[in-house]
Amino acid sequence: MEWDCTSQILRPETVDLAAGYEYVSVFTTPITASMLDRFKEIGVKMIGTRCIGFDHIDLVHAKEIGMVVTNITYDSDGVAEFNVMEILMAVRRIKEVMKKSMGNDFRLNCLLSRQLKDLSVGVMGAGKIGLAVLKDLSGFGCKLYYCNRRRKEEADKYAEYVSTEELIRTCDVISLNMELNDETHHILDAEAFSKMKDDVVIVNTGRGALIDSQALIDALNSGKVSCAALDVVENELGLTYNDCRDKDLTGQYIDIFRNMPNVIYTQHMAFYYHRAVSDMVYNCLLSMKMHNEGKEIPHRLA
Repeated sequence: MEWDCTSQILRPETVDLAAGYEYVSVFTTPITASMLDRFKEIGVKMIGTRCIGFDHIDLVHAKEIGMVVTNITYDSDGVAEFNVMEILMAVRRIKEVMKKSMGNDFRLNCLLSRQLKDLSVGVMGAGKIGLAVLKDLSGFGCKLYYCNRRRKEEADKYAEYVSTEELIRTCDVISLNMELNDETHHILDAEAFSKMKDDVVIVNTGRGALIDSQALIDALNSGKVSCAALDVVENELGLTYNDCRDKDLTGQYIDIFRNMPNVIYTQHMAFYYHRAVSDMVYNCLLSMKMHNEGKEIPHRLA
């Protein structure tokens, strides 16, 4: 394969940099209908996004104009490890611990925490990552539950299958590991938070819009949610993976959450480890190769 790359961010005025190329590899930058039209005009046959999520691409329009779009898969174990780490950090109140220690306050006042073994953990979504999270958590001795579109034999080895409503109502820790679509958008909203146990812990390494951010802020402020660990946040596109040191982020959800004492925020990086990044690049290029050879494309979206 002959390839080239650019450090310029994909936006409407940079689309023409792809002129002369048949395939384009992107990450999480938004691709609108007009951008898809222009890609097609200049001869691009396929757009491959190097991530599992695809809500940044107008797939409806891509299908209408016949533009091939693919995503990828990658090793899920590292994401699951990160997810479990965030659960442990939230349960043991690590952000508050670190803040006090950095200020030379080594008292244990207000830092009493819970033990994961004594808690019930609910995993929402039993795909590859959700299954890996359940498997990792099974070694801690906590009671595990999961909800999913359908029951899964593999998940049943580690957890009890319950409805979404029952999981929300009964679990001490709720981990979001599902894809974002019309059904799951704001699946945790004000009504859902009102049904949860007091002092519940919320962990999200899926997609930011799975949670109604304002509803979560209200639940954190009221004490309904004791802590949240968020690797993804609503409206993060254009911020994450960019140098924003000269930007005023006041009012952005990222800024609100990172300044809350009971929120752990990481910049959408659960996937960022050697094996996963290698898989992302390889599988994106593999789809291009398969398309070029007229073979069935893995992970085809449009």
